[in-house]
Amino acid sequence: MGLKKVGILNVLLVFVPIALVLRFAGGSATWIFVISCLAIIPLAGLMGKATEHLAEKMGPGIGGLMNASFGNAAELIIALFALRAAMFDERMIDVVKASITGSILGNALLVLGASFLWGGMRHQHQKFNATAAGLAATLLALAAVGLLVPALFHAHLEIHHQHADEQGVSLEIAIVLFVVYVLMLLFSLKTHTHLYDGQAESHNQHLSDVEGAWSTKRSVITLLAATTMVAVMSELLIGAVEETRTALGWTHLFVGVVVIAVVGNAAEHSTAILVARKNQMDLAFQIAVGSSLQIALFVAPVLMFISYLPWFPQLDLQFSMLEVAAIAVSVLVVGMVAYDGESNWMEGLLLIAVYVILGIAFYHLPETHEADTEKAGHSVLESSRLSDVCQAGSSAHSVLPTVTDFSSWAGWSSSMESTTSSTESERLAAQAGLGCGLGTLLGSGNRT
Repeated sequence: MGLKKVGILNVLLVFVPIALVLRFAGGSATWIFVISCLAIIPLAGLMGKATEHLAEKMGPGIGGLMNASFGNAAELIIALFALRAAMFDERMIDVVKASITGSILGNALLVLGASFLWGGMRHQHQKFNATAAGLAATLLALAAVGLLVPALFHAHLEIHHQHADEQGVSLEIAIVLFVVYVLMLLFSLKTHTHLYDGQAESHNQHLSDVEGAWSTKRSVITLLAATTMVAVMSELLIGAVEETRTALGWTHLFVGVVVIAVVGNAAEHSTAILVARKNQMDLAFQIAVGSSLQIALFVAPVLMFISYLPWFPQLDLQFSMLEVAAIAVSVLVVGMVAYDGESNWMEGLLLIAVYVILGIAFYHLPETHEADTEKAGHSVLESSRLSDVCQAGSSAHSVLPTVTDFSSWAGWSSSMESTTSSTESERLAAQAGLGCGLGTLLGSGNRT
């Protein structure tokens, strides 16, 4: 049959049974994580293909709605399992948020950049619809604002020591983003379809060229089977995150932003690159930036709505400042390359370079919870030490000379200096004890 006939991504389906065997045989968590990631890639691709073939048979209206709703189903499933795991480990919330950030960055920078690069290596100049691309960039800017405001709101409250309903702010913003997404569908599928006609024709042609038309029965069975297996693999993957990141020295943020996001979007990466190679840049741009919009305007709000169910911890839209800055940078760069409606391989290289730079920053960023825990631990330790020395200083009141007995004070002070510890910390502790003791003494003197 040949490798090309089977499909390179489909070859990775062999990792599905391997992941199951490793899980039930008690294999290494790191290997389970890696194999599960490799297994999800072709499964997500099958979900996308089945959805596209069904959409083609349903017509432009319902079909477009199906593509918009299920285009990022794999990422949503992985995020749901991570959100569920956060019921038992709150640090998994960071993975959920980071996967949202990573999907936006990965599609807008890595996928689009790879499409520009790969297509530009064959075609010197490639063109796409500047109006549709500009609208997509503007919607991406809206998504960045929606994720930036909760972080700024939280920072303002922290600086001014104020309290407010931060969860409510995130929920209201999520509602706005979701409403905009619905109106975006109305715009693209109903009122301004002429802007996207070329994309639909290119997409249908690509499906026919690659593997021919699927029957409705085949599409439905494939979609159900692939969705089920993505859920199973996602559970294995999320269950192995903690041990894997500890073994490899990764943070929860890096796992979500880079690893999980790349795995969930790998199938879309390949499709966008292939159509760009065929000079179908409208479709390539829509796959890349359109997927980022679906994550920001649909997946993120839906995850937040689901988090209000009793089986999940509550999620908010308060992202770290680095995540917000990264999304803002991606919006800026995408807007710059989209405004003229043309692309070349150099622009693709620049987009990829921006993604790599951001990835380096996420890799080296310390674990937030560990840093907070360590800081809190030091504070508790210092407080306990101070409490102990103060208690010791207070109990020493009985052996301290009276306030008016200056000769006794001189002798006692000389004795203290001769017995002071040689280490700086113990010397400071002794001084703290003396201070606490003096405070107790003076307090009792005032009372008398």
